[in-house]
Amino acid sequence: MTVLRRLARPLVELLISLLIASVIVFALLNLLPGDVAQVMLGTNADPAAATALRHQLGLDRPLTARYLDWMGHLLSGNLGASAITGEPIAPEIVSRLAVTGWLVVGAMALAIAACIPVGIYAAVHRRRVRGLVVSVASQILMSVPAFLAGILLILLFSVTLGWLPAGGYTPLLDSPWQWFRHLLLPVCALAIVQSAVLARYVRSAFIDILADDHLRTARAVGWRLRPALIRHGLRNASISLVTVVGLQLSTLLVGAIVVEQVFVIPGLGSYLLDAVSLRDLTVVADVVMILVGLVLLITFLVDTLVILIDPRLRVSSGLEGAQS
Repeated sequence: MTVLRRLARPLVELLISLLIASVIVFALLNLLPGDVAQVMLGTNADPAAATALRHQLGLDRPLTARYLDWMGHLLSGNLGASAITGEPIAPEIVSRLAVTGWLVVGAMALAIAACIPVGIYAAVHRRRVRGLVVSVASQILMSVPAFLAGILLILLFSVTLGWLPAGGYTPLLDSPWQWFRHLLLPVCALAIVQSAVLARYVRSAFIDILADDHLRTARAVGWRLRPALIRHGLRNASISLVTVVGLQLSTLLVGAIVVEQVFVIPGLGSYLLDAVSLRDLTVVADVVMILVGLVLLITFLVDTLVILIDPRLRVSSGLEGAQS
């Protein structure tokens, strides 16, 4: 089996998972109680008018035909307009996805920057009090919900100190400085929990690396501990860290939805919750499918990256390809 064949397997799994997820999302949303036409016209609407509106929206068509139309619109990028507000869906999703993307990417970058030195420190000093303190602190922070961290940050930096805004959002092109100030607290709220989770994984990985023969050999020939850990440790720990980061990115997407509500940020999560409250099933289906697709895409990219950076997989692929 060649490397290309190994890379093809995650791609096939991605496509099959997307197909299954689309069927499940569409079926569940269409099984929910309620009537979109009735919501649009009001509870006292004339039954004949509601029937006419259902026909106009295509709600009286078979589920199979509606599913195929919906998938065609998703694949083409032409998502149409909201059944409730009449606003185009695709531009709204793109603009709000960019806001959520800044939150997720910024939080993960900050979490990675914090977890590596903290995790290494906790591993090196695991038999000392300071190492124990770091481990206990990370364990406590792991249990703090992102929305609670956001509220505490608002109380400290917005209400008490008055340094940063408590909510709202300014586009990057309008004012880079205000954009940074508005995103700093929500990014930190998401990063606090993620950095604690990742630091635990980094600590476990480096405890194993400290007992590895390669590190002992490097120390025996005169390497100091810090250069030896950077040279050999980070390379060996990168595979497990990439896998965990990929999994946590999916968690960050969910956490960003809640944090957007705390900081009143117009991201994809707030758009989804507004659509749910209005029973705008067209928007709900599109946003949920995009979120599911992002999670599956992240999983695919992580699997692909692990195959590319893991020398054992490359070597085994080459051997299997030579034998075949």
